[in-house]
Amino acid sequence: MVELNTKYKIGKRRFGLVNWVGFYTLYKKETLRFLIVFGQTIAGPVLTGILFLIVLSIAWGEDRGEVLGLPFIEFLAPGLISMQVIQQSFSHSSSSLLGGKMMGNIIDLIGSPLSSKEVTLAIILASVTRAFIICLVSIFCFNLFVEIKILNYYYFFFFLINSSFLMGALGFVAGIWADRYDNMATVTNFVIVPLSFLSGAFYSIDRLPNVLKEMSFYNPFFHMIDGLRFSMIGISDGSTLFGLFYLSSFSLVLWSIAYYLYKIGYKIKS
Repeated sequence: MVELNTKYKIGKRRFGLVNWVGFYTLYKKETLRFLIVFGQTIAGPVLTGILFLIVLSIAWGEDRGEVLGLPFIEFLAPGLISMQVIQQSFSHSSSSLLGGKMMGNIIDLIGSPLSSKEVTLAIILASVTRAFIICLVSIFCFNLFVEIKILNYYYFFFFLINSSFLMGALGFVAGIWADRYDNMATVTNFVIVPLSFLSGAFYSIDRLPNVLKEMSFYNPFFHMIDGLRFSMIGISDGSTLFGLFYLSSFSLVLWSIAYYLYKIGYKIKS
């Protein structure tokens, strides 16, 4: 029997603090994943938003009064854009993780020379990119029906990036937790869609009873929609400063959970 003289040791990380090349490669891969099916991931949600805008504006009519001192269509448009940002940023990261688990190619991600922080951030930032593109395309298309202006770019970029980052992190957690597409459909149909519809996208929360109005202030979806709407119309239903703090804290908590679950290999390592 031949005795091996070479003593093999576990290799050390050679990329420094951050593997920038690997991080960018994963981010690029995740971005191209939705860009190559542009019609499904970008055009579809934008068309859905336009249909909501047209149908609800016709149903409301011009004789029903204003909302927050604005015509209903001007109040409605930013809410619809926010709703698409929420749903699509969640959809990207959740489908990425669940799809990898279902097809078995998540092993390529686990075996890559990327840390848990790099993996979670790359996928979540791809979700932010998808939401950003949807938002800009929606604004361009909605301007064919109603004039939309960005009055405060600081609030616009903060709430857009923070909202999509939060939902991307939530989608990452859901993608790790879900074992099959039925599980993900349950989260989408019973959590994401109801909370986004009941968060002031189509109405002012001033119309709600006091109990529901108070509950809305603790719904992060409400602050995502209210903050992005404020950046476009200059009027808010709630406190934008509280929304800034609340969403920032929520984003950090959800990213920490996503990082921890991926690091311990929850439901992805056997």
